[in-house]
Amino acid sequence: MTTRFRVAAVLALALAACGSPDAGQPGSGAPVVGVDYPRSDTDFWNSYIGYTPGFADALGLELRTTNSQNDVAKLTANAQAFISQGVKGVAMAPQDTAAIAPTLAQLEARKIPVVAVDTRPDTGRVFMVVRADNRAYGEKACRFLGAKLGGKGEVVMLQGDLASVNGRDRTEAFNDCMKANYPGITVYGEATNWDGAVAAQKLQTDLTAHPGIRGVYMQSSFALAGTLQVLRQKDLLVGPDDPRHVFVVSNDGIPQELADIAGGRIDATVSQPADLYAEYALHYLKAAIDGRSFAPGATDHGSTIVQVRDGVLEDQLPAPLVTADGGTYDGVPSLKHDDRSLWGNERG
Repeated sequence: MTTRFRVAAVLALALAACGSPDAGQPGSGAPVVGVDYPRSDTDFWNSYIGYTPGFADALGLELRTTNSQNDVAKLTANAQAFISQGVKGVAMAPQDTAAIAPTLAQLEARKIPVVAVDTRPDTGRVFMVVRADNRAYGEKACRFLGAKLGGKGEVVMLQGDLASVNGRDRTEAFNDCMKANYPGITVYGEATNWDGAVAAQKLQTDLTAHPGIRGVYMQSSFALAGTLQVLRQKDLLVGPDDPRHVFVVSNDGIPQELADIAGGRIDATVSQPADLYAEYALHYLKAAIDGRSFAPGATDHGSTIVQVRDGVLEDQLPAPLVTADGGTYDGVPSLKHDDRSLWGNERG
């Protein structure tokens, strides 16, 4: 079954789940698993939340959910609640990847397997990390902007939280790529803590101080609305053929980003697979409960499992560059914004 039709079938299952946010029926004998949602204030994570119950149902898992709201203390408390409920496995997406270690140790002591989604804990053991290659995100954004700017000019990078491995990976890869391949491009890096208001304020300051800026790399769609507002205010929200155009690259692949690429408001994104995160988080929890094990190498779902440190494997799911024309930019291929294989078009 193709991703398109598999996702459609799973969404149908989710809608048929009697209006309940949890899959499965209490007392059904299905393995009970806990999924902590890291936040519900972005389109990306709301999409992940929407996919999860259907995949749990399809895998025969009874689902318990919590939302830690980007707060590691709440995530710790939620993990305690899962333990008290007797879950057989936990999926989580810790946004502070250093502070989660004690919680992981407690779950390991209880022999409760953990799948980390989107982020990789800095220390501690998990059964599997389900994530895309976040260094590739930074590399693809760099290559796109480098090609569009002809290797010269100024760009702003609106960084995520550097306490997160995702923020660090995207930042380091973008900087490394620019330094190695486009030394004529100056990068203004701005820490934002994944806060859209902070990102907008810093972008506005940079554009005032450096009016020659012609590129923006947003490390996720958290900054999308604010970035477009700032560009509009400065009369820079113009088409790509206008010399004032500021080339904007994002990360996530939400429906709004795809619409903005189609409309010429932004130029590219890297599609982070919300659907596959939900599917394979639960796939690996079920595998752990069933006593299965995995090794580095190619998978049967178009990804590669790599060993990131001793005892920790990461399934690096595909995350393509998406552009208006589906072209290749300095060696990096892209999908066109209306490609039906993109999850953002399934939910758009």
